[in-house]
Amino acid sequence: MQPYDVIIVGGGPCGLAAGIEATKAGLSHLILEMGSLTESIRQYPRRMRFFSTAENIEIGGLPFAISDVKAGRNEALQYYRKAAAYYHLNFKLFQQVWEVHKEGGIFTVTTTTGERYQAHKVIMATGYFTRPRWLNIPGENLPHVSHYYDEPFKYSFTNVVIVGASNSAVEAALELYRHDVNVTIVHRGEDFRSTVKYWLVPDVKNRVKEGRIKTVFDSCVTQIEEHQVTAVNVKTGEETSIPADFVFVLTGYIPDADLLRRCGIELNAETQVPFYDKETFETNVTGLYVCGTVLAGIYTEKVFIENGREHAQSIIDHIMGREVHKVAELIQRI
Repeated sequence: MQPYDVIIVGGGPCGLAAGIEATKAGLSHLILEMGSLTESIRQYPRRMRFFSTAENIEIGGLPFAISDVKAGRNEALQYYRKAAAYYHLNFKLFQQVWEVHKEGGIFTVTTTTGERYQAHKVIMATGYFTRPRWLNIPGENLPHVSHYYDEPFKYSFTNVVIVGASNSAVEAALELYRHDVNVTIVHRGEDFRSTVKYWLVPDVKNRVKEGRIKTVFDSCVTQIEEHQVTAVNVKTGEETSIPADFVFVLTGYIPDADLLRRCGIELNAETQVPFYDKETFETNVTGLYVCGTVLAGIYTEKVFIENGREHAQSIIDHIMGREVHKVAELIQRI
């Protein structure tokens, strides 16, 4: 087996950006993706629009031309598919990587089904959206419970409980309310998270004031049953039962720390942030890099497509022995 110059683990926007930079540099490459191309975006809510403007999530210098300022899920799926085709990226889909092992300067990448691929360098661009933050409570694995919100029409005229109060939770609650769903938000904090998109805040708070969306703050869900959710107030200990035909646990997502460890990457025990060089993105394993949102650890709000896509150029510059492109700091969001 002739080793590839680079194997990229993950076929999301940042993984595709790495493949494009490798192609531009004349490096042979293989992208291994555990699902479909840009699987994480495919799992987004069907009517979702990106926070970033279209030009800020472009890759490979290809314009993202749309009639609106911000792209929706379907537009992004089309764009990244076309970008992959334009650059003739080499990928194998539905290939979940189990581990990466280095011996004698060559990396062997092994999948969960036993396939093996070799490369001189490996880039981990696995993101975080495939690994939800589980509450680890009874009933969380019941069939009417999901860690991903899809679309509103299925849930019209039912009782839905949303656990969490971040962007995804607020967007889901507003969309469900507008499709005749009886929505209750349960959150351990005393209010919605400060990172909620500023234009959503007055909308959701006005709906709460009107009683159109119910909230149970300062509370943690302790059990999910077939037709109800049990929440306990963290300050008073008072227990509340909430009717629930469906439950969305939208408490965020985290990178697959176990996979990174199996690849030999050292992680901060508290933050799960991998050890990597801030300029080259090379980890403690020489020749093994992290790219995109996977390097954020538990701080997934710190890395987005718009700054994660730049990691690819820096990594390929380092592999090629060129002056390393400096990744721009992301402007503080308001």
